[in-house]
Amino acid sequence: MSFAETYDFFSPEAVWNSRAFLHRMRTEDPVYWSAQFRGWVLTRYTDVLAAARDRRLVSPPATGWLDRLPAELKPRFQPARDALRFWAGLSGEQDHLDFQRALKKYFTPAQMDRLRPRVQRLTSTLLAETRDSEVLEVVEELARPLSASVIGELLGLPVEDRALLLRWSTDINSFFQHADLESLHRGQRSLLEMQDYMRPLIEERRRAPREDLVSVLVSQQEGFFAREPEAVVANCVMLLFSGHETTSRLISSGLLLLLEHSGQQALLRERPELMPSAIEEMLRWEGPTSGMTRVSREPLELGGRRFGAGETFVLVYRAASHDPEAFPEPDTFDITRQPNRHLSFGMGAFACLGSALTRMEAEVCFQALLEHLPGLRAAFETPDWVPLPPLNRRLRSLRVTGRRKA
Repeated sequence: MSFAETYDFFSPEAVWNSRAFLHRMRTEDPVYWSAQFRGWVLTRYTDVLAAARDRRLVSPPATGWLDRLPAELKPRFQPARDALRFWAGLSGEQDHLDFQRALKKYFTPAQMDRLRPRVQRLTSTLLAETRDSEVLEVVEELARPLSASVIGELLGLPVEDRALLLRWSTDINSFFQHADLESLHRGQRSLLEMQDYMRPLIEERRRAPREDLVSVLVSQQEGFFAREPEAVVANCVMLLFSGHETTSRLISSGLLLLLEHSGQQALLRERPELMPSAIEEMLRWEGPTSGMTRVSREPLELGGRRFGAGETFVLVYRAASHDPEAFPEPDTFDITRQPNRHLSFGMGAFACLGSALTRMEAEVCFQALLEHLPGLRAAFETPDWVPLPPLNRRLRSLRVTGRRKA
């Protein structure tokens, strides 16, 4: 068996049993050359943290698996490549810093406290809409519509367009996984449709600004958004996509963890002040993203090795967040874990801007679910996971029961 086959990131084990797969890699070859990624895979906490903080490592262009297509197919997806290259965080460090500078004050913990009552009302409304059913389908009836509604409201989008935004977001995800051609075509179509949807709204905000994030982006007088008008369109799409996907996955996978660990669920009910700590443990256990790719712009040392400029590195956050050197008993789900310095939202210049929003939405949602479902239990035999190789997966549905009697 070849070395590459030993660590096959597209194997069933890598998706369905990623913790064991990554534990093995971290033990046997923590700085591993992968022909599949054409780069070095980092799995130790110290190495991933150092790489995430290193300003000599930058994001590659955001064209994902499109770069791996045969040359004759690449022209078909040039429109998607043109759009994705403007996504902040994936277009260059300075562009990302401009993006952070423009929006950071709108995602502070204090701002989240002001937004919390609105998220509580949205959550209550969604749960009330399903009160006549004994079973709650958490993914489609709560997690996805809640997260889409919140980010849509921050951007100032009409609530009646929520279903469209959800469909587009699902399709666009194909660019960030190993997708077939049909999925890539569907993703490109949805990406372009979402951009076309945003353009008239952006022009409207130029003429008549409102208190929303679209207005903030179009008002920038210098930097990335002033220099590249198309960047406003692209990053409105990026905010819609990432702002909804991250939160909806955390809510659904986090609730599954509470179903699978009944003792921890009971502890959380007994001690609701543990909710913030519980959410951090959910993020550590099965964060919304498994990792990020970086490229060295100058020579550097990582993991005790020297590397030249132009090398690709895959920072596997999920592996780092289960490293026993950083997390005692890493395969134990423990909502009291302290400290819990997981890397699910990244670190350094490219850390996730919306992490406070995701945490707040999840906290509100879990508080409501535990109150609304005092007898919370699964209404399924096995979890309905969808594989998203490499390493990722998401819940297609999560049916639960145990509602409070009227």
